[in-house]
Amino acid sequence: MKFLARSRLRRRAPLVRGAPKDPWGRFWAGLSGLALVTAVGTLGYQRLGLTVGEALYQTVITITTVGYQEIGTVTGSYRVFTILLIMFGVGVALYTLSVLIESLFEGRLDDEIRRRRMQRQIDRLSGHVVLCGFGQVGRAIHRELSGAGRTVVVIDRVDLDADAPPNCVVGEATEDGVLASAGVERASTLVLALDSDVDNLYVALTARSMSPGLFIVARSNDSSAAPKLRQAGVDRVVNPHEIGGSRMAALVLEPDVIDFLGVVMNAEELSVRLAETPVTADGPFAGRALAACEIDESTGATVLAVRRDGAFVTDPPDDFVLAADDVLIALGTREQLASLNSKASA
Repeated sequence: MKFLARSRLRRRAPLVRGAPKDPWGRFWAGLSGLALVTAVGTLGYQRLGLTVGEALYQTVITITTVGYQEIGTVTGSYRVFTILLIMFGVGVALYTLSVLIESLFEGRLDDEIRRRRMQRQIDRLSGHVVLCGFGQVGRAIHRELSGAGRTVVVIDRVDLDADAPPNCVVGEATEDGVLASAGVERASTLVLALDSDVDNLYVALTARSMSPGLFIVARSNDSSAAPKLRQAGVDRVVNPHEIGGSRMAALVLEPDVIDFLGVVMNAEELSVRLAETPVTADGPFAGRALAACEIDESTGATVLAVRRDGAFVTDPPDDFVLAADDVLIALGTREQLASLNSKASA
């Protein structure tokens, strides 16, 4: 925990590169100051004998320095008050105008409107995937999930204006507010693809406390970090280096088999593919033997294995009794697998 605390302190330095400052804060601050100066000027001129309408008019022409003739009797106090009003009012007015011009010139207001529109869209999402990190690994994950029709919200510390995905939250994923902005409490899955194992561990702890039922998949760069990530509540831990090495070795030993498996899992043009179907407690499969479910006869899909309690039962026999929370690994066409999912959830 001390290591986590030290790492946390190091992360307090600003990490959001390219994220523009909020122009609305400066603009509204200047506008509030301008309103305050106008109110003070109006009250002051009222004290000097003008009506409310005359006082407001005199205040506006003084702040804007249009040069119209003064209203009312010009006394020494009148001149002193006007001088002070010009000094403060013109400064505030010029500041507000400069902030507005700067924001419009740099496109900041448009960017802020885009961010607010995107945030409103994210706030309406439910059952989506939250992806932390948009590096090489994160981009590959986003490409696969988007291609499969899943809605993905990306969290990254760098502003992704050039190639930003449809739903993107700019900020540090270790911050609770950033996770909340991405809708992690309403999400179905959290994918941690950050470069640091410590960051992935910290985000996993935070996300698990925010959403106990969240399915979490985490990247691990060091094999020693995998047990810690599982203790933090991560459901699946993936080491890209080990997977890449195993795949390269398999390509040396059985290249055609590996290529075929890759095609089955990812190719859109292939007629058959692999997919998983969960067995629910209130579904028609729970408590029944595999043969009694008549999956092959009614759907045409073939059950290759059943995942139970973290282990796989390959080529399950006909008398194998399915239980709630089992996962069927089936082979078939898109239509056959869709029919299997429909029957399992009936």
